Amino acid sequence: MSQAPTIQNPLDRGPKPPFPEQSQQPTGSEKAMNPRPDYGEKTYKGSGKLLGRAAIITGADSGIGRAVALAYTREGADVLFAYLEEDADAEETTRVTQDTGRKVIAMKGDVSDEAFCQRLIERAIEEFGRLDILVNNAAYQQTHESITQMPSAEIERIFRTNALALFWTCKAAIPHMRPGGVILNTASIEAYEPKPFLLHYSASKGAVVTFTKGLALELTPKGIRVNAVAPGPVWTPLIPMSMAPEHVKNFGKSDPMQRPAQPAEVAPAYVFLASDEASYISGEILGVTGGKTLP
Repeated sequence: MSQAPTIQNPLDRGPKPPFPEQSQQPTGSEKAMNPRPDYGEKTYKGSGKLLGRAAIITGADSGIGRAVALAYTREGADVLFAYLEEDADAEETTRVTQDTGRKVIAMKGDVSDEAFCQRLIERAIEEFGRLDILVNNAAYQQTHESITQMPSAEIERIFRTNALALFWTCKAAIPHMRPGGVILNTASIEAYEPKPFLLHYSASKGAVVTFTKGLALELTPKGIRVNAVAPGPVWTPLIPMSMAPEHVKNFGKSDPMQRPAQPAEVAPAYVFLASDEASYISGEILGVTGGKTLP
């Protein structure tokens, strides 16, 4: 008789709050987090779902982006990833992805700058000769007690990073993408359940949802699928960087699983939507929310 497989209770995966109280300055560092996020280095096993494909991932020095980069390379893709300024975190992403034997390139720059977004696409074409997958994942957030306390420059930065960058990368990328290409955007549960103290972030993620559905209507008939992933609470540097220490301590506690997701738990959704297994899925928002339902 074969031994029954070990099945993990999802409620027991990853650390639960309370976490140590902690804070960071923008833009945050995964290396400085306690506990360190799990991005799948020891657990993710590829099976060739993205073999031979070329991908761009923005915001992949840490968090969800790093987990997606790791998963994509282990699935056989070459990856160009963009990051803002955390060199040490970007070096870690490079280390774990290059262990797969795939081509991995890090490109430092700010996706809130349209010119950088154009250079990012151009670099991928120069390095890979093609572009099959574009993952718009870079994001920025801050918290405030009231809309009246949200600086105008910060509101603009959030929209330029979280929403306008999608227009710029897609405008530059689409002429190079062939039928079978995939565009994936990172939305958020905040687009559906906006918290007042994250209003500018939530509104920008609402824009991501609308952008995804609208672009899918244009590109799906051309053979290019467009989808988004909407995570719930995820343990990434955005949390200690943007929230008060007492909020970080209990982050995710009030959610159905009573904990935040680890980046490694979110990345498989990006693999699925980029793979041929999702060939009939376009214009959808896939929630990875730990029990909360999207409307």
